[in-house]
Amino acid sequence: MVPPWIRLNRNVEAVRFLNSRDEMDAKNTNPRKGAAGPVTKHTGFRHLFAAASYSFGGARRLIGEAAFRHELIAFAVAMAAFATVGANLFQYVAMAILFLLMMAFEAINTAIEEIVDRVSPEISEMGRNAKDLGSFACLCLILANAGYAVYVIFLARLLG
Repeated sequence: MVPPWIRLNRNVEAVRFLNSRDEMDAKNTNPRKGAAGPVTKHTGFRHLFAAASYSFGGARRLIGEAAFRHELIAFAVAMAAFATVGANLFQYVAMAILFLLMMAFEAINTAIEEIVDRVSPEISEMGRNAKDLGSFACLCLILANAGYAVYVIFLARLLG
């Protein structure tokens, strides 16, 4: 079931959001309000479990992105190729770190796209620029991953 505030006209909701920001005090100490009342903050172990659940929710959302699934397949292929050519432990770890960075950038890019679509449903120059810059950051890491994989698979044996 879709919550009622999501079904509202996006422009009306954007105005409500902007008006709600004006109601905050200078130090932003008022508790956040959700659909059912104030949002409570957990502490201690409950906070750790809440944070982990938010992270897993983000991972589930990221798996829904076609670009991320393609990157995941490319990572699996690269790891299989590393095994075929006999890569050492350092090369596996370096590739895994590059892949984790790419996952993080893909998550940030997806978040930027979601926020831009939410705040500005109409096409705007600033929204397009924000999305393009996020996409460029992902492209840079894709090229870094691909370049390193090509180096390990093809060039490391020739050069070293």
